[in-house]
Amino acid sequence: MPYEQFLKNLRANRFEASYFPTAAEAVDYLCAAIRGKTVGFGDSHTLLAMNAAERLRAHNTAVYDPTPLSGDAFKEAADKAMTAQVFLLSVNAAAETGELVNIDSSGNRVAGSLWGHEKVYFVFGANKIEPTLERAIWRARNVAAVTNASRFGFRTPCAAKGDRCYNCASPDRICNTLCVYMKKEKSMDMEAVLIGEELGY
Repeated sequence: MPYEQFLKNLRANRFEASYFPTAAEAVDYLCAAIRGKTVGFGDSHTLLAMNAAERLRAHNTAVYDPTPLSGDAFKEAADKAMTAQVFLLSVNAAAETGELVNIDSSGNRVAGSLWGHEKVYFVFGANKIEPTLERAIWRARNVAAVTNASRFGFRTPCAAKGDRCYNCASPDRICNTLCVYMKKEKSMDMEAVLIGEELGY
């Protein structure tokens, strides 16, 4: 499906939507749009690969990025990100019909995306797009969650076998919350930033 139809479907679901062929162009856009703010991140390999936090630190008062952190440092950065004026995260999947999907382990990404910020940006590569919402949810559970559980070395069946979600009961389970953004939240300014490259999981 052409990206323009996907962008139209996002807009029909009340999201702002923009497209950039490359990650470099997308991060330039974000740096121009976000200035003089406090900025929070939901941990995102996509945004980490784009060096977005470092770029945004040049023109904003504070940037809180928990992505490369762990333990108490992660919690401190994630807590501060929750109160930032602007919040950035990625998605685990997107449906061509205009819905966005995230799975969360700790809850900071999903919580930060739903309330309390002046604006939320969902930044993601075209590899996250699936034909239907059902397929997008399948991708989030069986591709993104499996890859992330393996990357972190979690003790889950999906990480051990690397093939699919087993809907396990492991304490290390990464898919604790499934969030489907069917429409833009009434109280929030939300923008989907699509990049025509493969980024993230």
